[in-house]
Amino acid sequence: MTTTSDVILQRMMALHPKLIDLTLDRMWRLLDALGNPQDSLPPVIHLAGTNGKGSTQAMLRAGLEGAGLKVHAYTSPHLARFHERIRLAGELISEAYLTEVLDECYAANQGETITYFEITTCAALLAMSRTPADYTLLETGLGGRVDSTNVVAKPALTVITPISYDHPQFLGETVGEIASAKAGILKRGVPCVMTAQPDEAAEVVEAEAARLGVQLVAQGQHWHVSEERGRLVYQDETGLLDLPPPSLMGAHQFQNAGAAIAALRHLGFDERACEAAVTQATWPARMQRLVSGPLLDAAPEAEFWLDGGHNAACGATLAESLGRLPARETFMICGMLNTKDVSGYLAPMVGHVRALHAVSIPDEVNTLPADKTAAIAKEAGLVAVEALSLQTAVAAITTQSPNARILICGSLYLAGHVLRSHS
Repeated sequence: MTTTSDVILQRMMALHPKLIDLTLDRMWRLLDALGNPQDSLPPVIHLAGTNGKGSTQAMLRAGLEGAGLKVHAYTSPHLARFHERIRLAGELISEAYLTEVLDECYAANQGETITYFEITTCAALLAMSRTPADYTLLETGLGGRVDSTNVVAKPALTVITPISYDHPQFLGETVGEIASAKAGILKRGVPCVMTAQPDEAAEVVEAEAARLGVQLVAQGQHWHVSEERGRLVYQDETGLLDLPPPSLMGAHQFQNAGAAIAALRHLGFDERACEAAVTQATWPARMQRLVSGPLLDAAPEAEFWLDGGHNAACGATLAESLGRLPARETFMICGMLNTKDVSGYLAPMVGHVRALHAVSIPDEVNTLPADKTAAIAKEAGLVAVEALSLQTAVAAITTQSPNARILICGSLYLAGHVLRSHS
């Protein structure tokens, strides 16, 4: 029987008792056994931040590809299939090659303790080091300083997107402590593009940049971005760009686009690459309009949207995105993990949705039970009910309002479940 990537990934899950254990010691050991592939990557752009790093990476990739370049990209988590995490020279890694590099990493590890994210990151770096390309985009999984991606000695550039309160059990109890973890991707002498930050976070990053002699290319100081009459206006010391609005929806995407443009401009790319970054980027489960699938088949008159954001800042940007859409009776189907600030996420939705239908995330051990999500939603000021499943929630909503706008949200794991069922 042929071994598949899924079989090897399942084996890798058993190599460490915890999913997250932040240290780089195991990474260095395995990378050394693999011949240190991180030292043979095409020029690296390393991204960290609480929100927006996935969208910013997608825009950067679109810009670089718009300039005719081949780009590797590493992101996490995946939504429908693991292969989404590794893009080689513009294409998702093939099943055959993914199986090959996973098997090689599993063998090189020799049964030693290592987390799932660490060993799969090693596999990504190995595949990228062996495939010709012009740039490598690495997105941190969690934090920065001891994130598994933080193994490249001299990136071409680092990018820090908006920092907010998330993962306190791993990164720290304050925004300043979280910013310190994110600022760990800064490298001596390597420039860093940074979006506008809360004062507490900005002070931490600026201090670390000064300590390391990092040129900080900061929003509000070195570059500015705004929305003017539906267009994106970007300005830095080299001039002004008047561009179409981002293809990714929401006011927050103007800031993410600004970060991508600032990075491209710093690397010497022209307006053509910047326009491609803004207009050609795609990123699933970020206010994604669903156009086909079984849920839509069951409710053909309804309008479906999918979003995987899961913290308070994401809740605020999601509410803003809903406010931009044409008026339509709107319902939420929400499922969240038990580690998230559910109240902080849901509070901005008050006034934007008629009701919330709470679900437990299918096949997810850390799901917040639907009844608890509904209870927290009610405390936040929303009308909320429990639903046994996505299907029963859709049926209940469309019985009441056949033309409803239905937003499925609250977790990337729930978004992944939806996308798998629609593929």
